[in-house]
Amino acid sequence: MDTQITQEEDQWLLLRFKVFEQQIADAFRVFRANNIEPVLIKGWAASLKYPRKHRRTFSDIDLAVDPRQYETALEIVETNNLIVDLHKSLRHLDTLEWEKLFENSVLCKVDETDVRILSEEDHLRVLCVHWLTDGGAYREKLWDIYYAVENRDPNFDWNLCLNVVSSKRRLWIIYTIGLAHRYLNLDVSKLSFREEILDFPKWLIKAVESEWSSPVKLRPIHSCINDKKEFLRQILKRIPPNAIQATIEMEGDFDNRSRIMYQIKSFRNRFNESFKRNLMTKSTKKK
Repeated sequence: MDTQITQEEDQWLLLRFKVFEQQIADAFRVFRANNIEPVLIKGWAASLKYPRKHRRTFSDIDLAVDPRQYETALEIVETNNLIVDLHKSLRHLDTLEWEKLFENSVLCKVDETDVRILSEEDHLRVLCVHWLTDGGAYREKLWDIYYAVENRDPNFDWNLCLNVVSSKRRLWIIYTIGLAHRYLNLDVSKLSFREEILDFPKWLIKAVESEWSSPVKLRPIHSCINDKKEFLRQILKRIPPNAIQATIEMEGDFDNRSRIMYQIKSFRNRFNESFKRNLMTKSTKKK
């Protein structure tokens, strides 16, 4: 890997990292005081596998909670002004039941506070699906998958990672690892399923390379609502929908030859959701 940072940059990143860790510890203390045990996912948890020379940055703190406690947790976030992104279980990111994910989770120390994170096997699935949900747009985040595999625990159980979800989702994970191998030179020679890794569909290669070469980088629509030109660019970028993103949204099969039906259904769903939000907004304004 050729990523290098200066000593000054490293000190600044470390400072930001410590600030986030303090916020993470504070959030866990507040939730526990209210009898809620969250699980930290993505960002900070992913950074644990990165070497210092490639320090992983992140801009938010993702906490997942038991879906039965979500509304209460949301009130706690608002009341205490916690700077966290709250998730109702793992939503689309995984299909394993919350109780099992929680049972598999582990504790680690942050600022003398025990912080709960997913098991390595569960977290790798979440990282892969999250990356695919963004349509493979963020090439740099593929390092999350690279380091999660490269620096996995010696007792990492691939059966618990791959064979607890559907065959479709299993291939989602395998093919994402395959992309990390293809573009970041991840060593997969000792993996028992390496032949599947090397045999991922050509359309997937075309889709990620097209996304990476696009002059218009993916941005959340809401972040450019006040910039008409950028807003229009982001709308046009989504027509037709990203093939990877549409497949994930429709719980699709990566080995299907065509993406068109997934893209049509994804476009229809997004249009309907947008229409409903606009109606609700107008209704609220009238009141």
